[in-house]
Amino acid sequence: MSSRRATYWRALVALAVVGLSLYIALTTPARLGLDLRGGTRIVLETEDSPTVRADAAATDRALEVLRKRVDGLGVAEPSLARSGERRIVVELPGVQDPRKAAEVIGRTAQLTFHPVTGAAGAADAGPPAADGSRVLADPGTPGSHLRLGPPALTGDGVDDAEAVLDTQSGRGWTVDLSFRGKAGDTWARLTGEAACAAPSDPGRRVAIVLDDRILSAPGMESGVPCGAGITGGSAQITGGFSADEARDLAALVKGGALPVPVTAIEQSTVGPTLGAEAIRASAAAALIGLVCTGVFIIVVYRLLGLLATVALGLYGLISYAAVVGLGATLTLPGLAGFVLAIGIAVDANVLVFERAREEYTKPGAGGRAAVRDLRGPLRTGFAKAWSAVADSNVTTLLAAGLLFAFATGPVKGFGVTLVIGVLASMVSAMLITRLLAEWAVRRRFVARRPAITGMATTGRLRARLVRRPPRLMRNRRRWLGICAALLMLALGGIGARGLDFGVEFTGGRVVQYTAERQVDADAARAAVVDAGFPQAVVQTTGDEGVSVRTKETGDDQQERIREALTGAVGEVSVERDDLIGPSLGDELRTYALIALALAVTAQLLYLTVRFRWTFAAAAVVAMVQDVLLVVGLFAWLGKPVDSVFLAALLTVVGYSVNDTVVVLDRLRELRRTGTTLSWAELADRAVAQTLPRTVNTGMGALFVLMALAVLGGDSLTDFSVALLAGVVVGMASTVFTAMPVAVLLQGRFPDRPRSGPASRSGGGTRRDGRSRAGDRSGAVV
Repeated sequence: MSSRRATYWRALVALAVVGLSLYIALTTPARLGLDLRGGTRIVLETEDSPTVRADAAATDRALEVLRKRVDGLGVAEPSLARSGERRIVVELPGVQDPRKAAEVIGRTAQLTFHPVTGAAGAADAGPPAADGSRVLADPGTPGSHLRLGPPALTGDGVDDAEAVLDTQSGRGWTVDLSFRGKAGDTWARLTGEAACAAPSDPGRRVAIVLDDRILSAPGMESGVPCGAGITGGSAQITGGFSADEARDLAALVKGGALPVPVTAIEQSTVGPTLGAEAIRASAAAALIGLVCTGVFIIVVYRLLGLLATVALGLYGLISYAAVVGLGATLTLPGLAGFVLAIGIAVDANVLVFERAREEYTKPGAGGRAAVRDLRGPLRTGFAKAWSAVADSNVTTLLAAGLLFAFATGPVKGFGVTLVIGVLASMVSAMLITRLLAEWAVRRRFVARRPAITGMATTGRLRARLVRRPPRLMRNRRRWLGICAALLMLALGGIGARGLDFGVEFTGGRVVQYTAERQVDADAARAAVVDAGFPQAVVQTTGDEGVSVRTKETGDDQQERIREALTGAVGEVSVERDDLIGPSLGDELRTYALIALALAVTAQLLYLTVRFRWTFAAAAVVAMVQDVLLVVGLFAWLGKPVDSVFLAALLTVVGYSVNDTVVVLDRLRELRRTGTTLSWAELADRAVAQTLPRTVNTGMGALFVLMALAVLGGDSLTDFSVALLAGVVVGMASTVFTAMPVAVLLQGRFPDRPRSGPASRSGGGTRRDGRSRAGDRSGAVV
């Protein structure tokens, strides 16, 4: 009854999860990042002013000012958020001109109204006096200057500002202002005093100044009464503005002055077509990877594989619903994490099915299968696989958590979707797959034909591996020597060729252009050099793409490069524009090193708690080797090391430990059976018994990654290559690095014998490396 009740509860929970996920997926739209829907992302950093310290409070006030400015620009669904104490992240969907966005958003925008006291010469211009009086250029008369009195009114008194097309007077676009409270009275007094001056006297004018520049200095019309001035609390700024200039000025005035200066330290612009192509490519990769993985596990596991494929489809639904339900932003690396998690979801199913096969085909009396009922081995498979599933997923979650903590921007989204994918894979495998499998084996048709479940047979190769495991650990020092040689080759590539750090880690700017026709790399490079950028790195991307990497440059300089390319290769359009300040690059590089160091430390501590320290050290040695081999590969290939590569590298960390943990878990289980076999022989058996899981899980991940590498385009190709290399070397390092190191460490630091009955029954290790196990030596399968 208790087993049936537990099944009912599992079914109820599964139906609730699937039903809720379906509802969320159908009713909640996904929140796409700018790298998928196009737009501009700017990271601003506040700086101390002479009077205000740029603390969290000042940054919050600056954030509110910027929010008003962005609202005035009319951007649909903008996003502004404080990051840390002194940074503000501004996302502007649909804005493709970073110059316009940065000019309006980043300006201090100190608006002041001054009485004009007279004319002045250019030599008198300079910083404001102690009382605020100053000399500035007159916008109405080139070469002339006006002497301004102390400011009588500031932008704080402006209640609203609106761009208006003045068709009656023929002034074109103007900015109408309305004042609040006593500011309207101040404006009336200021204009009333100006109206008392003679018509030709400069004192009849009132100067409207924005950030040390006179926007407009209108003279009082004859209808303005002396002393009374312009009443009603309104004013108008004229200056021959275009529609865009008037709207930008209105946004600046309406937003008010920033309490502290801000500097753009990161800027990224993505065209809408690039994001749409990435979505299509990732969706196609996910579909192809899911189909190939499904076909593979159906061939290998038959009916159980078919049920696992159904569970994988529901996993995709649950993962997507969790992402949109939590309001997480789906980014391009996030899509890659979503697709990659399909391979992770396969792992738990494979672990369970392999365990169930072992239980069903366990030899009994006479060497024949001792169990005919499918339900018992299936339950045992889920129970025994739980430890390995939990340990392997925790190691992946640790890596994903570090991504979320130390990454910025889109890569943080990869960490989020990877965490969601891991958790959803647990629900898919341990709940949904279990329900479907238990339901299937209860059917009379299935019970009479156990072969169709995939549990009844193991295959000749699998049976031979279990019966006569290869003696790999006999040559453990040779394997370690080969691994050491590969490691030296990787380190040689890092030392000889160096690492091509991306702009995220060095600072600078990378702009990706798309041309109307095929691009000649030499012509594009010559055009950029002629434009005044001889140190720029110019590369073609595909037939009609070209990327230009320079040191930190302004928007005007990038426009010069774009015009030069247009003249050389035809009209070009910006597909992606990334700008990273040097200070931020240093910070991100430091964070990357910290993240990798913490990943190694966290994995070591966790594995030490779950296993013996010798096992943990062996796993970490293999993991560090995998990381260095992938980094060395990128050094030899000359591929960029950027934040997306960091995401791939931390994923390799999780995957490498994931694979090693499964074998170590089996080694620990074999050790607990009370065998007299040596550690080397136990390691050989652990490798042989888990090899099918390693290959089958690896194949599931490889299907997805190869689809991403082929279909993901330039944005995801390097990411996929890094993970492909990580998966391959991760599978190899488990056998040829982790296990030999574990055997050597166990021989050098054997387990301490336990006191009490357990010790007397055979615990501990003999000096010859064999386990002292008493009468239970025959329990190993």
